[in-house]
Amino acid sequence: MGIEDEVSPNALKVYKAMKDAGWASEEKMGTAERITMSIKLPKTMVMNALQELQTKGIARRKVREKAAGYYLVR
Repeated sequence: MGIEDEVSPNALKVYKAMKDAGWASEEKMGTAERITMSIKLPKTMVMNALQELQTKGIARRKVREKAAGYYLVR
């Protein structure tokens, strides 16, 4: 069972964009704004997809001073 079966199409787009950008660790993480620019989806859809990925344990959120960072766990 792959990730395609677990998440919605928008979450899959966000996952692939994060994977392609190499955001797979806490040292290398990206913001929701950068994801939004790279996949051309509205920010609310990206935020919902990120929330879904967090709920499923696929991505993590790290609170920082200016903007939260996101990275993949699996």
